[in-house]
Amino acid sequence: MAYLQEIRDKERAHGPATILASGTATPTNCIYQSDFTDYYFRVTKSEHLTQLKAKLNTTCEKSMIKKRYIHLTEEMLKENPTISTYKEASLDARQDILVEEIPKLGEKAASKAIKEWGRPKSNITHLIFCSTSGVDMPGADYQLVKLLGLKPSTKRFMLYHQGCFAGATVLRLAKDLAENNLGAHVLVVCSEITVVTFRGPSETHLDSLVGQALFVDGASSRKALKKPLGITDWNSLFWVAHPGGPAILRKIEATLGLNPDKLRATKQVLSEYGNMSSACVLFILDEMRKWSIKEGKSTSGEGFKWGVLYGFGPGLTMDTIALHSATIDQNH
Repeated sequence: MAYLQEIRDKERAHGPATILASGTATPTNCIYQSDFTDYYFRVTKSEHLTQLKAKLNTTCEKSMIKKRYIHLTEEMLKENPTISTYKEASLDARQDILVEEIPKLGEKAASKAIKEWGRPKSNITHLIFCSTSGVDMPGADYQLVKLLGLKPSTKRFMLYHQGCFAGATVLRLAKDLAENNLGAHVLVVCSEITVVTFRGPSETHLDSLVGQALFVDGASSRKALKKPLGITDWNSLFWVAHPGGPAILRKIEATLGLNPDKLRATKQVLSEYGNMSSACVLFILDEMRKWSIKEGKSTSGEGFKWGVLYGFGPGLTMDTIALHSATIDQNH
């Protein structure tokens, strides 16, 4: 048994897992939130539903979102009219789009991260691919291996249908893989396309309008770090919270007594992109890092040493991670 333990010890990495690079990507089709109501009711041929249109417009105005990027264009919706109709049979049309486009969007973001990393793609040992939408066998993880030209021996992990909280889940899994496999380099990809959720309005299901406005609510926890790390001042941390909508951000701020600027990276991502499901927290981490460098902060966490990442999903499901920032050398 001592010999077996020695083998196990040699297979494990020494030191904590570290994020070495990141990259983001969006579809090219950008729609401003102020124009979305008119766009949505036009493409779904629902402009006669004036009361529903007014409700969606109000929800959009309160969403804190300025613009969004969506894969579906008017041309694509004309080619696939069933997608625009509430509850009309459209699964095949949606799946055909998702199976092809989810890996492609993931490849764009992954390529940016690999370029920043600056090492050969052949050094990647593990791939974690996460998407709320789509079902394919072999899955989007296999397709991404081909698109990127990764080694066939790359160990793959595919997470389908997890929801918004999975941005935290993939980082937890990546940490375990990196720290328990000596020499591991883990590529994490979250690729989300709202083709599966886009549909026309319904007078009997108003929740569909809320979904189209990308606005959700939730709850927060205040005990994640206090006991193990001795944290008592929540403003001494940097914060990465999934931006499900203004209500959940206000609840976090009020419950924890956070200063107005503590969620600025989260609010910026919500404003510029909307709710991108699992990909949101990765966008926020990237945004925070860029701001920290630009503003001359000492760490990638806006100058703070410790931080917390919250992923919120349906259910309500919550995944939480304690983060340690990286030191920034402004000379390099």
